[in-house]
Amino acid sequence: MSSTPSSGSVALLIQLTRRVYRRANEDVLGMKLKAYMVLMNLREGALPQADLCASMQMDANNTVLLLNYLEDLGFVERRRDPTDRRRHIVGTTEAGLEALARAERAMESLEEEVFGALSTEDRDALRGLLERAVAAEQAAV
Repeated sequence: MSSTPSSGSVALLIQLTRRVYRRANEDVLGMKLKAYMVLMNLREGALPQADLCASMQMDANNTVLLLNYLEDLGFVERRRDPTDRRRHIVGTTEAGLEALARAERAMESLEEEVFGALSTEDRDALRGLLERAVAAEQAAV
């Protein structure tokens, strides 16, 4: 590949993302991939719905639809913020945490398929680089 490193890296990330997105479907994860991402964002505790929108980089309408889906599955609950009745706080349920654990096991298998050609050291290095890139991007927003 003779493209510039930055455009080449982005193109490769897009290729991998598309392949993972196709494989990480509802049959494999037990939920939609975006729902899995919501539960990951809520793992450390409940969040205001607006903060969840921002962290997921989704608009409010799509976030509501996704939360409705997760609520129907019994994986999240929304409640009014007692300090500001206009806001909703979103948290996971016990069923949501259990579903997240199952989905994470499925994602580990998928990660093994996608990165099977890389050594443990290469995977650790890649993860570290991706974490730094994500953190830098989030800080810029």
